[in-house]
Amino acid sequence: MSLNLEEKQAVVAEVGAQVAAAQAIIIAEYRGLKVGHMTQLRAKARQSGIYFRVLKNSLVRRAVAETPFTILTGHMVGPLAYGIGSDPVAAAKVLYEFSKGNDKFVIKAGAMANLLLSGKEIADLAVLPSREVLLSRLLGTMQAPVAGFVRTLNEVPARFVRTLAAVRDQKQAA
Repeated sequence: MSLNLEEKQAVVAEVGAQVAAAQAIIIAEYRGLKVGHMTQLRAKARQSGIYFRVLKNSLVRRAVAETPFTILTGHMVGPLAYGIGSDPVAAAKVLYEFSKGNDKFVIKAGAMANLLLSGKEIADLAVLPSREVLLSRLLGTMQAPVAGFVRTLNEVPARFVRTLAAVRDQKQAA
């Protein structure tokens, strides 16, 4: 059943709002995929904060017009599902993990702010650690020199106390 003009405008506005807040858009072909599998994917996407929807390509073209994601319009052919997310790694992970288990779900392309990504590049992005893990690694790396310096400074009085304790024990033994 086709949408009337108001419904189409509402869809374009909704997708446009998602695209405005997005860091990445990933498009995938779902031809031959069963409804149950798509429902599972939608649930996983929702849990990860990804806007995942099957949309008409012409409506998405209108929504991404005059945005950094217009480079995707050449790839919008055929039955496509769109994953739009504010975390590029999370979006890539969810869709890539699903595509590994379902050969009928094929990631065609993606984009990150004026950067077109192939399916291989999205797979590479998907194996990156999450943003939280990367931030914690960065923080650990930044804290390591300071922590080492503090331990070194702490060792000087500790060594002095151990030396005094050894002298005291020697005098008590004698």
